[in-house]
Amino acid sequence: MLRGLYTAAAGMIANQRRHDSVTNNIANMNTPGYKANVAIARSFPEMLISFSGGGGAPAKLVTGIGRLNTGVFVEETPHMFKQGDLMETRDASDFALISNIQVDGVAFEASGKSVSPDGEVTYQPQAMFVVRDGEGRERYTRNGKFTIDAAGQLVTSDGHLVLNSERRPIVFDGSVSEVKVTERGVLINGITGQPIEENGNAVSLFVARIENPNRLVRDGFGNFRLPEEDAPPMTAAPGDDITVYQGFVERSNVDPVQSMIDLMAAQRAYETNQRMVQFYDRSLEKAVNEVGRV
Repeated sequence: MLRGLYTAAAGMIANQRRHDSVTNNIANMNTPGYKANVAIARSFPEMLISFSGGGGAPAKLVTGIGRLNTGVFVEETPHMFKQGDLMETRDASDFALISNIQVDGVAFEASGKSVSPDGEVTYQPQAMFVVRDGEGRERYTRNGKFTIDAAGQLVTSDGHLVLNSERRPIVFDGSVSEVKVTERGVLINGITGQPIEENGNAVSLFVARIENPNRLVRDGFGNFRLPEEDAPPMTAAPGDDITVYQGFVERSNVDPVQSMIDLMAAQRAYETNQRMVQFYDRSLEKAVNEVGRV
């Protein structure tokens, strides 16, 4: 009986985390560049139930009865980096990325993952804008809703500095409306038609290629970070299928219909396990009362 109680309680906890993940996705449905989370549940290791005989039977005569699963838990909540639709803002300081980076000999699913016949998992590389937070740490984002601060620097909505390919802040001397950006992120003077230069080099947005996006850790405000042991990413290669759009932002990739289905499924599963816990609680209470009367 207690085993069933713990199994139901584990189901409640797992579905609560699943519910939290879905509600977080729904809350960020209108956040530019937001990438949805998905809760991955895994069952506890199965237990082999057997009958050893008893009643004087030899101990070696063990009869297999079957297997029992003792519950589930949410193993991880990976990010889904599926491309979001673009929304036009006509704001010169807004940017969006469309990327479809391929790896030779690998065919990726729509989810951005590939599993080889021998079980090896490969994640599709992703393109990210690179920004720097107030403590000088690099962060990565698909939220290109940028603004210009009082110093003329291109910054994110939470004040992080947007970096160029030399890992330096992007500073505008004049109006950002006079700046055009090519599909590869190079900044062009809209009046002269020439690339904007710094120290003799053309200035471009730092669009990094994240080789394994599954390593990214959510850092708030639409930003991600890599673990300290990972090497900093490099600029995307010229052959990578990446396009930068000015005057657009990327919508979140949250599917509202699927999110509502997942939300209802998690709630119903939670309530089912809750009723099981209540049933076991009443049964235990009854058993205790019976023992007390004896």
